[in-house]
Amino acid sequence: MISILVVITYDVNTETAAGRKRLRHVAKECVNYGQRVQNSVFECYLDAGQLLRVKHDLLKIIDEETDSLRFYQLGNAYKEKVEHYGVKRSIQHDEPLIF
Repeated sequence: MISILVVITYDVNTETAAGRKRLRHVAKECVNYGQRVQNSVFECYLDAGQLLRVKHDLLKIIDEETDSLRFYQLGNAYKEKVEHYGVKRSIQHDEPLIF
């Protein structure tokens, strides 16, 4: 299976207790698939099946009347498409994890 970089972003309305609960559930689900790089932004390396599964799982959680969910498929050549400045660099999943 070929994995591609997918950026998942979300904005969940937290004015109600139900909204705050949805926000927590969306974040927990995203952690299962990738790494948080901003408060509501995750970088995920997914194959086609995983992408379909995470979309399905997240769409079951959000309220499409008040919340927003986006998937950016950057593909395999993502290194030329992503620029980062400042702290909190993300882990490169295609490189050895040596600390």
